[in-house]
Amino acid sequence: MNWTALAAVAAVFLIFFLLKRAGQISAKAAQDFLQKGALVIDVRSTGEFAGGHLARAINIPLDQIESAIPRRVADKNQVLLLHCASGMRSGMAKSKLKAMGYANAYNLGSYSRAASIVQAK
Repeated sequence: MNWTALAAVAAVFLIFFLLKRAGQISAKAAQDFLQKGALVIDVRSTGEFAGGHLARAINIPLDQIESAIPRRVADKNQVLLLHCASGMRSGMAKSKLKAMGYANAYNLGSYSRAASIVQAK
């Protein structure tokens, strides 16, 4: 493999990593919200949730978020910290919730990132 191809592959990985992190709340801001009663929502499937989850988290799978969230969270000003396995589904859930009027929905990112933030609280 030549250096140009190697540099191109490295650039693609770097861009992917930066884009993935771009929509996530900072650890400090998330911890501040947790101290003020933010709700942690795990948007993974029920099977993934049953296999292990954060003690504070409630499970509302991404495919049910639009129908279940109004029943579970009536206050559209409630701070919602969303996470999934990689951060992709929680990013999609954040977009859906913002469109529904939940102004304080934030993407925590992956399960491991969420665990490190929630447990550090």
